[in-house]
Amino acid sequence: MCGIVGIAGVMPVNQSIYDALTVLQHRGQDAAGIITIDANNCFRLRKANGLVSDVFEARHMQRLQGNMGIGHVRYPTAGSSSASEAQPFYVNSPYGITLAHNGNLTNAHELRKKLFEEKRRHINTTSDSEILLNIFASELDNFRHYPLEADNIFAAIAATNRLIRG
Repeated sequence: MCGIVGIAGVMPVNQSIYDALTVLQHRGQDAAGIITIDANNCFRLRKANGLVSDVFEARHMQRLQGNMGIGHVRYPTAGSSSASEAQPFYVNSPYGITLAHNGNLTNAHELRKKLFEEKRRHINTTSDSEILLNIFASELDNFRHYPLEADNIFAAIAATNRLIRG
């Protein structure tokens, strides 16, 4: 059980995401994270173990500028409880993608091995959410020679869904 929020707006969303995570705190007290993206496509991420009010101080909130973002509060069901397991996760390739996830992949070990052996993607945590993000990024990378259009994104999502279990 986790809590997830995503907001796309025209004004900064950091405070709205913080407020939403505070309301969702009962869904996870282990860790909290927020990632935002600004008009210059710059991602800003803060995540750590602890309650929302402990993870985000005023100085952190000032850096989380952007008109789009996602937030996550974690109740660990898979992986460890280290700070590196806190979400959202982020990858640079192919486009800069971020993900927050609530669920369990039952074939995570198999997928981790496949990602490394076939795609040379390194997974840095024991989190199945990081594996899910890298599976999607890998599938999306198959369309790198085509325009980034909705149909290609949905095709990458469909391919991801065919690979995962859980």
